[in-house]
Amino acid sequence: MSNYISIFDLFKIGIGPSSSHTVGPMVAANKFISELSTKLKKIDTIEIELFGSLAHTGYGHKINNAIMIGLYGTKPSEVNNNSMFQIINSIYEKKELIINNSHTIVFDPDKSIIYNKIKKYSYHSNSLKITAYLKDSKKISKLYYSIGGGFIVDDSNRNTSTDNNFKYTYNTASELLTICKDNKINIYDVVLQNEYLNDDKLTIHNKILHIVNVMNEIIKNGIKQTGAIDDILNLQRRSKSLYEKIKSQSSYDPLEVLDWVNLFAISTCEENASGSRIVTAPTNGAAGIIPAVLRYYQKFISDSNEDGIINFIATSSAIGSLFKKNASISGAEVGCQGEVGVACSMAAAGLTAALGGNYKQIENAAEIAMEHNLGLTCDPVKGLVQIPCIERNSMGAVKAINASRLAINNSSEPKVSLDQVIKTMNDTGKSMSSIYKETSLGGLAVNVIEC
Repeated sequence: MSNYISIFDLFKIGIGPSSSHTVGPMVAANKFISELSTKLKKIDTIEIELFGSLAHTGYGHKINNAIMIGLYGTKPSEVNNNSMFQIINSIYEKKELIINNSHTIVFDPDKSIIYNKIKKYSYHSNSLKITAYLKDSKKISKLYYSIGGGFIVDDSNRNTSTDNNFKYTYNTASELLTICKDNKINIYDVVLQNEYLNDDKLTIHNKILHIVNVMNEIIKNGIKQTGAIDDILNLQRRSKSLYEKIKSQSSYDPLEVLDWVNLFAISTCEENASGSRIVTAPTNGAAGIIPAVLRYYQKFISDSNEDGIINFIATSSAIGSLFKKNASISGAEVGCQGEVGVACSMAAAGLTAALGGNYKQIENAAEIAMEHNLGLTCDPVKGLVQIPCIERNSMGAVKAINASRLAINNSSEPKVSLDQVIKTMNDTGKSMSSIYKETSLGGLAVNVIEC
């Protein structure tokens, strides 16, 4: 079974629009250049070949930009929107790329990045091969798999795990709940006490609060923007107009809170779809749900506080790790249930924790949220994280809040466990047709042809 997954593995600051199609390949490019650090000056050019889902929808997910920025040496957490686009424009104009910001090579993005839609590797649909051609006619190749959430593996480490020294280890929800019961603690205590072994308490809390602050900044940035997200679908941003409409309402609307939650999710997802700075939570395609529910907690819960925020993030990371260990958080592997479904489950659990729910209620909230996302397909129109992804995040955020309320107010013993629903999600994903797994070969992607 895989090793412990940290809060900061699941919540990472990076760039949009896709954790598996943008962040993952960018990390792979970083890794490739880093491993060739002593041979950089011998490189004449570099070729990247994409397979499976990366080939089918990678261009729409701006995979070309991510790979070039990764080869340039920029890490996802270090991206500045303005400088990133300047670098990309320069590469296209000069047909040159400065690898690791130190050595210039010949590089034509339109020829050096190959979209192989025929070949597919059995280990994972998101595969890419990076090849460096050296001046002495030799070449060095490496095959990477982008397994969702910005995580990558290669053939040398895909089946390995490490025994980290953590206070509590668990691989299933049942094991996690047993730890809570035996030690009379909550789920967030388990996670935080593990994290405190890696760094001091204040540092861990500040890192969590920084992530949440970035989420809130992204919401604010999205509300300020107008116009089309890109020139492919020409889908118009609506966050600003939605915000202005909510603010201008003069009569009481008991459901206005839903408009705010929709705004928080949509604003985040519009920023993600434009390729701007984003927090993977746990993926980019589902990056709007947790920020929206967290902002709901901060804005509408009268006694919300920093402890609640920290407990929210810690709890949601525990739930996300269970899905990653026992199923998948990759749309290319299990459909959108692995992205929006998992984010919804994480948010429901996190909110329940922030509201003072016990570990049984938290598990129940996570289970309810995923149970009603089972079978959700990944069918992005033209491979873009816009239709249906943006609205799907707002629906997922509202669903997470409702799942939390159902769990907190449930007076009977639940009949379905989180472990059972995780297994069901994994089984459903395995039996799902590949056309519904981020390939844009089925569903809305083929029926909304006017786009």
